[in-house]
Amino acid sequence: MKIYNTLTKTKEEFKPITPGNITMYVCGPTVYNYIHIGNARSVIAFDTIRRYLEFKGFKVNYVSNFTDVDDKMIAEAQAEHVTVPDLAERYIKAYREDIEALNVEQATKNPRATHEISAIIKFIQKLIAKGFAYESDGDVYYHTKKFKNYGQLSSQNVAELEEGASKHINVEEQKRKEDPIDFALWKRQKEPDEIAWDSPWGKGRPGWHIECSVMATKYLGDTIDIHGGGQDLEFPHHENEIAQSEAATGKKFVHYWMHNGFVTVGTSQEKMSKSLHNFVTVHDLLQKIDPQVLRFFMASVQYRRQINYSSDNLKQAQVILQRFKNTLINVAYRLKDNSESQTSIDLTAAIKETEQKFISAMDDDFNVQNALSAIYDLLPKINDNVNAKNSDKNALKQVQKNLTKWLAIFGIDTEKLTTSDKQNDDSQVEKLIQEREEARKNKDWAKSDALRDELKQMGVIVEDTPQGTRWLRE
Repeated sequence: MKIYNTLTKTKEEFKPITPGNITMYVCGPTVYNYIHIGNARSVIAFDTIRRYLEFKGFKVNYVSNFTDVDDKMIAEAQAEHVTVPDLAERYIKAYREDIEALNVEQATKNPRATHEISAIIKFIQKLIAKGFAYESDGDVYYHTKKFKNYGQLSSQNVAELEEGASKHINVEEQKRKEDPIDFALWKRQKEPDEIAWDSPWGKGRPGWHIECSVMATKYLGDTIDIHGGGQDLEFPHHENEIAQSEAATGKKFVHYWMHNGFVTVGTSQEKMSKSLHNFVTVHDLLQKIDPQVLRFFMASVQYRRQINYSSDNLKQAQVILQRFKNTLINVAYRLKDNSESQTSIDLTAAIKETEQKFISAMDDDFNVQNALSAIYDLLPKINDNVNAKNSDKNALKQVQKNLTKWLAIFGIDTEKLTTSDKQNDDSQVEKLIQEREEARKNKDWAKSDALRDELKQMGVIVEDTPQGTRWLRE
């Protein structure tokens, strides 16, 4: 298996620190609002990666944090006249509901920054003791230039960063910093009613970057296998995490850095973000579309590629998912009949070949598009066998099993998928189907056709097969 490592800019053979076990940290949301589908991209991409690693037999210790205190949290809480903890509780609950609907596996642990204050303070004290940080008028800053590899992850030049920072930093902050590119580890309390904790440097709160360094090392160890997040986190967030963590521990922080592509919108393919006001929240979208369609749409693009969000692209994903669904329904229907079974060497070989292509694609930096193409190419062969006079029941059972496990990697629950058509008017549909069967037996073709048309008006497709009449919704 090969993974593209953002740090080295190459695909590398994946070798976990401990054979059979993987430590994985993915930056979670700042919980001041509902997540939009740009945020969900990262959640779904790394859940899909995690599921494949588990499919391969690895035990994955998966940690994803909640940032529940920062400038955005404070500003939103003040605007809504609520406390920061109350705001966090509301949107953590909303986040959990959204990702549950999207069939995202629960993390091994979801630590929260505000629950780790004492650990954060100790971590900062260690950096000060080692000469990598300094206190200034109640703030604590990281001395960036003292970390020799700063900028390696995001291919940034320190001299250029310094020049750029000096143009944007305000005078008051510059007085407190020794260098414009130094970043905050601890921020002093600005207003008496602002959320704050006691510290050796006075009342204040942690900076954003230090939170992830502390939670990653506390729950996964000084060196972890995989660290993931969106491309927008490469700099400065992940760059700062490396500087903090490696300065504190003296060890390599992460073996494989992975970053997912953006979600874009419109013909100009502008990045979706709250700041640009061009976002769609998962909460709102799930009121309109099947969660499995959204999940499949997001999971069916290789994690490093950008996704262009549009109603047309959503519909295309729905069409492909419907094809998988119809095939599963066809297989289940055929397995119910009592006709003779005939071994199909071709189908058995095709299933084996598909498995090999699927694994080969996913082992190549989780190339989900090629993996899904391999499965999609198998569908005509499956349906040909389903429609044969004597189908291969054993091969169809294997198909059923494989499609279930393959699609599960993309977060698709095949049981829910194939039963999602069940509605309250099924009894009426069954009644009309029975009436049509009686008409066909009596050779009343006019009535049979009329009933078929009535069912079509209800969105029901009727199929007459050698095994009997079956129906499904459009």
